[in-house]
Amino acid sequence: MTRAALVVGARGLLGKAVVRALAAQGRPAVTARVPWSEPPDAVAALLDAVAGTAHEHGTDWDLLWCAGSAVTGATAEQTDVEVATFTSFVDGLVVEGAARPARMFLASSAGAVYAGVDDAPFTEHTPPRPLAPYGHAKLRLEAQSERLAEAGTDVLVGRISNLYGPGQNLHKEQGLISRLCRAHLMRDPASIYVSLDTIRDYLFVDDCAALLLDGMDVLRAHPPGTGGAPVVKILAAQQSATIGALLGACRQVFGPRIPVTLGTSALAGRQARDLRFRSLVWPELDRRSLTTLPHGIHATAEDLRRLLVEAAP
Repeated sequence: MTRAALVVGARGLLGKAVVRALAAQGRPAVTARVPWSEPPDAVAALLDAVAGTAHEHGTDWDLLWCAGSAVTGATAEQTDVEVATFTSFVDGLVVEGAARPARMFLASSAGAVYAGVDDAPFTEHTPPRPLAPYGHAKLRLEAQSERLAEAGTDVLVGRISNLYGPGQNLHKEQGLISRLCRAHLMRDPASIYVSLDTIRDYLFVDDCAALLLDGMDVLRAHPPGTGGAPVVKILAAQQSATIGALLGACRQVFGPRIPVTLGTSALAGRQARDLRFRSLVWPELDRRSLTTLPHGIHATAEDLRRLLVEAAP
């Protein structure tokens, strides 16, 4: 039987890519409509989805948690809601006799949890030091996943670098590449409030989805064992680019004139200058060809162009 996966957050940037990747592998992707604005109802919907997946696909299936509504500039109150929802969901999974997945992937944020650390590149052995409530919330989510691991589910935590690609939500205050693509298409300047020598690691979303699913295959083949701690792996391109270099890649795709404005923001203090990463966990997974920055920018812009055409009156 082909192994199924329940994808939580299937309408988001990463979730959509994961569903596409599962389809390419011929694997069933189970999704659920979750009323996130009503946390008790959201938890009930999530637990129903788990029970339904277990009933349909038995015990050997994956839960892929790709959801996340908070952003880097979110307040503690906003992130607390997300953490509380996930905690209540885990509460429902760890009770005696509850249906639960054989394996779980939890999407976390490398940039958020290492934002306050010096001496990049950062690895899985680097002690986390968040600068903002968003980063602290990600560590709290990771801690909750440990409870699921103790209950017998094998857990992979993916600390993801700067994710970009088709499907990014432009209503969320994140995604510089998507905002630059929109600036080009709409001729509406994108605001940049960090130094142009700020270093980031940009990972194309389809590359991330492929890396994620391959990681789950490794987890299935080499489980940490009952009660074993979650496996934490950085999912990154492991290739750095300054904001200035990113603008250069955009000019390579769009031409010389990219409408941007340089400004200031109170959120700039929550942004690390250097976020380079190197993964030491399961390094064999990282030996692959990745989408180049110009090709990824082009794909992102074409998807956004399609959305703008569809939304036009």
